[in-house]
Amino acid sequence: MTVTGPFSSPGRPAQGLPRLPTPPSGWPIGSYSTYSEAQRAVEHLADHDFAVEDVTIVGVDLMLVERVIGRLSWGKVLGTGAVSGAWFGLFVGILLSLFSSGAGVTYQPVLVGLVSGMLFGLVFAAISYASTRGRRDFSSASQLVAGRYDVLCQPRNAEQGRDLLAKLAMRPSGPTG
Repeated sequence: MTVTGPFSSPGRPAQGLPRLPTPPSGWPIGSYSTYSEAQRAVEHLADHDFAVEDVTIVGVDLMLVERVIGRLSWGKVLGTGAVSGAWFGLFVGILLSLFSSGAGVTYQPVLVGLVSGMLFGLVFAAISYASTRGRRDFSSASQLVAGRYDVLCQPRNAEQGRDLLAKLAMRPSGPTG
């Protein structure tokens, strides 16, 4: 079983996908309040040897949801900048030490990379945070969600798909099999 995200579909041949944004086609065979329920419905169809290449999950009533994670302060911003810079500097330092012409193992490039990365991380984080001038003193994570998820199917198999999903609706929630 291949696990894919809501915006990827490696099982579908690339030549069958439209090159430009195109509204979906097909008849509705199910409607669900969460993406996981719609995914469960398609898994049920696949488990019953249904032609899932005729199926499309469509998110309807899209919303951009921004969840506030926490308050930002100079200390958090500078600390995060220093740590991310240190990681990058450590990586560069290790690469430099691997390709140095010294006879033995030397830690000087690693140390220079670590300190330089930390300083650059601090400076760039400070400039970035100062440029907001207090207009955004919080951190957040954004997510695109839909009010509902419709499962569409091409007309040639829509009736069979609707019948299979009706049987799924009568079963209790849980793993399909």
